Amino acid sequence: MTPQKQMKRRAILLFMLDRPGVLNKISMLIRRKMYNVETLTVCATHRPGISRMTLTLTEDDDDRVLQVIRQMEKVTEVISAKELDIDQSYWREVAILKFESNDSQTEDLQRRYHFEVLDCQHNELYIVQLAGTSKMIDDFMAELGKDRIIETARSGYTAMER
Repeated sequence: MTPQKQMKRRAILLFMLDRPGVLNKISMLIRRKMYNVETLTVCATHRPGISRMTLTLTEDDDDRVLQVIRQMEKVTEVISAKELDIDQSYWREVAILKFESNDSQTEDLQRRYHFEVLDCQHNELYIVQLAGTSKMIDDFMAELGKDRIIETARSGYTAMER
């Protein structure tokens, strides 16, 4: 059995008019191209009426990614769309985790991962917020151990050029 090839993660940054139905137009366009969106984050910008969307997907073919970006640019409400170079941008994610732990293990993890404790019950059930790279969040979860994690909520990527 041959090992499965790891697909390249891509981040596409869009600025668009903040109007009803725009998110649906973008998602339908991506669905028609048979992409599986990995994460999608949308927020307002400092400019009234303009929203910012960061979507990530996995694709090795540069031409296919360029084609979908060009099609996004054709959507009337889209002001701009481009792929972010992973080496020239910052990609971050937020995770909220509920897990079981003892005080000493939690303190050790807190020193290394710098998370915020949102809630602690009986010094053994913690809810924490962790922000950083997805690898850092994955590493934290692996070190904590699947058997201790009760629930996880992850925001998906947001990204910004340098």
